[in-house]
Amino acid sequence: MSRFDEIYQNTLENILENGIREVNERTGHETATLPGVSFSIDIEKEGFPLLSLRKIPVQMFVAEQVWFIAGLRKPGDFLREYTKIWDGFTNPGDTVTVAYGYRWRHHFGRDQLGDLVQLLENEPSSRHGVVLAWDPGSDGLGGTKRANVPCPFAFTVNIVGGKLHLHNIVRSNDMMLGNPADVAGFALLQCILAQRLGVRPGIYTHSISNAHIYDIHYEAAREVISRKSTQKAITLQLPPNTFIRSEKKDGALVEEIMEDIMKQYTPLDPIKGIKIVL
Repeated sequence: MSRFDEIYQNTLENILENGIREVNERTGHETATLPGVSFSIDIEKEGFPLLSLRKIPVQMFVAEQVWFIAGLRKPGDFLREYTKIWDGFTNPGDTVTVAYGYRWRHHFGRDQLGDLVQLLENEPSSRHGVVLAWDPGSDGLGGTKRANVPCPFAFTVNIVGGKLHLHNIVRSNDMMLGNPADVAGFALLQCILAQRLGVRPGIYTHSISNAHIYDIHYEAAREVISRKSTQKAITLQLPPNTFIRSEKKDGALVEEIMEDIMKQYTPLDPIKGIKIVL
């Protein structure tokens, strides 16, 4: 199995065996929960972290990340051609208020992602590469009610030893549905930023404040834990100028990245009936 498959299985097993089981007031569902879960994977040495213990829709997280980098917040603008993953979180204007990319590039009065690239071009050893999606003026703390608030709410980027390392900080992670897509998506962002800055991708770290499995996913989690995959390490080869092409909403880019991944991806069968809990 791939290194990420092993990490993922061990994490699910730990949550099911040692997680605290409580009913969540908002959803009405029981969850098995562990606080403070963190793992790291060296992309260059251990491969791109794409789960193969069940088939993950590659097109979804690739198109989503291009949409983020472009700084968009309407699914009808590019994203819906590839996935409807954000359709359940739109307001009546077909806008995702908390769209990560929009917040990275527009929401706080500055282009955080663009500034990050410029900072690390000029000062590669900087430790100030922090990008936020969480708006303390309206998100959480019993404030404005909305369909969604950011789960991966911040990430930091450091260039150390000629490699770009990304630490993704997640307040809440649905381990069966959200986690595999989040890991693959933000690892893809890491690789794209590394290419843009002319360095190699290094360690991807995923830190979760609340890692949980919903009661309706317990059996599916046990099925994943019992599986054995033959997936080998995936070496991601991005097309040239991926960051700039993402900013331009280049649809051909999605197909090119997918083609490279799919040539190496050997997932086991999907597990049917895993429903999202909103």
